[in-house]
Amino acid sequence: MILNIRVDHKTADISKMERSSQKLDVLFNNILERYPVQEYLNIKTCNRAEIYLVLGECTLENLESEDFVIESDDKAMEHLLRLSSGLESMIIGEDQILGQIKDAQKRSIKEGCCGQVLQTVFTKAVHVGQVVRKKTKINEGSLSIGSAAVELAESVHGDLKCKKVLIIGAGKMGTLVAKALVEKKLKAIVVANRTHDKAVELAKELGGSAIHFDKLDDAMRDADVVISATGAPHPILTYEKVKEVVPDINISKMVMVDIANPRDIEEDVSKLGVKLFNIDDLRGIAKRSKKMRETEASDAEKIVAEEMMLLKRSLKHLDVEPIISDIRITAENIRLNETQKAFKMLGDMNGNEKIIDDLTKVVVERIFFDVIKNLKEAAENDKKNVIEAAETIFTRKT
Repeated sequence: MILNIRVDHKTADISKMERSSQKLDVLFNNILERYPVQEYLNIKTCNRAEIYLVLGECTLENLESEDFVIESDDKAMEHLLRLSSGLESMIIGEDQILGQIKDAQKRSIKEGCCGQVLQTVFTKAVHVGQVVRKKTKINEGSLSIGSAAVELAESVHGDLKCKKVLIIGAGKMGTLVAKALVEKKLKAIVVANRTHDKAVELAKELGGSAIHFDKLDDAMRDADVVISATGAPHPILTYEKVKEVVPDINISKMVMVDIANPRDIEEDVSKLGVKLFNIDDLRGIAKRSKKMRETEASDAEKIVAEEMMLLKRSLKHLDVEPIISDIRITAENIRLNETQKAFKMLGDMNGNEKIIDDLTKVVVERIFFDVIKNLKEAAENDKKNVIEAAETIFTRKT
């Protein structure tokens, strides 16, 4: 069984997402303790938290929850293919999710918890995401969360060219903001990050300046726009800190955009007169983006449907992969042994050994071509009797 448990922007606002994300970690640990989990993989972004699991045969009790969407097998896999295609993103067609899926897969492989099933599913998902972007225009001129954050700031200040912008966080989300600001050709940009080298690197791209995190208060005093996107587990800009640092004359003109999850800026900061936006405020921009891409989304959905059928076939092939592997190993061992015997009997072959070696490879491949093809078809059609017979005939005895 393949299981997907998630909370995202479709089912939760930022406040609920923060709470549910923590609950998801608890639920995940309970599942690991109670059920035969064979593989698992986590995806976490600014507007979603998801777990994919492969479980042995079991009945999942008490997993229903108002906090999460829980789907299994075909629905879980279809969601992932839609996700990689940009169809499930808040900003339809955005490219960042594909990189996030790749990173999640690499991390899971490195940690040793992504096995053959999830590797097959996630490799297909990445492939589908690439195909959709190649065959449709779903991401043409698409917004990112970063550019949407800049658009929110512009909705208050208009042109930002004469404004001082402070970016807090130089990770992936901060970089997206930076790319959006580069297009605006701004002159006064300051980057703050806990790892100063990263801040320097990003500021160099922007033509701005980098500051150490302990100088954040100074940078905030005269900033017109603050865009925060760190991975901090708790708010870094509290009501008290902002009140203490930002002069009254500036505070009512300040725009803060918080695109972190969990949030970097306390909600109460808005009571000071700051115009505070968070991920929930991106929904209006997202709706406009969705309307612009309706035709491309429809084409993407057709690709997802076609690739879903191929994925299901690939997963069924995994059932007979051990038998096919045994066939290939046994046949190759026999081929090598018999070829070596033939070489000794034939004596000096004037460098023609490769011709004989290639010939024997082709003969073995031709003999077993139909056998392997029929085995895969048996798996696709759930012909268990054929698979069991092949297992008896071809599996090596230890």
